[in-house]
Amino acid sequence: MFTPTRDQARDLFFETWRKYRAGQPLEGLEKLVVGLLTDHPEFHELLDAPERHKRADYDGARTNPFLHLSLHLAVEEQLSIDQPPGVRTAYQQLVARHGSEHEARHHVMACLVETLRDAQARGGAFDTPRYLACLEERSKR
Repeated sequence: MFTPTRDQARDLFFETWRKYRAGQPLEGLEKLVVGLLTDHPEFHELLDAPERHKRADYDGARTNPFLHLSLHLAVEEQLSIDQPPGVRTAYQQLVARHGSEHEARHHVMACLVETLRDAQARGGAFDTPRYLACLEERSKR
């Protein structure tokens, strides 16, 4: 399993953005990442100044853009392989309900964070049924 450091994860976003802006070819994961970056114009100024933002700390008072983008990547991976089984169907129901793939992904991210926090608080494993139930509930709102 690939477990990058905080700096390595941030470098992926900064370097992908730099290459995209310079018109350089993108490889592998960068092709997926650039889509996430272009979907988030609120982060473009930050991505243009890696020397100023690479080591920034986020204390909860403001959105951590790197965590946000990393969660998007996690959701993309889940959807691409339908893992856990049923997540892709639940996502499609969210898209139908909310009319936006991006908004649906944000709902998936919210359920993912909620389920991860619960597992961490319990000191237990990821609760897949709880995760899928959260997604189902959000598709009804």
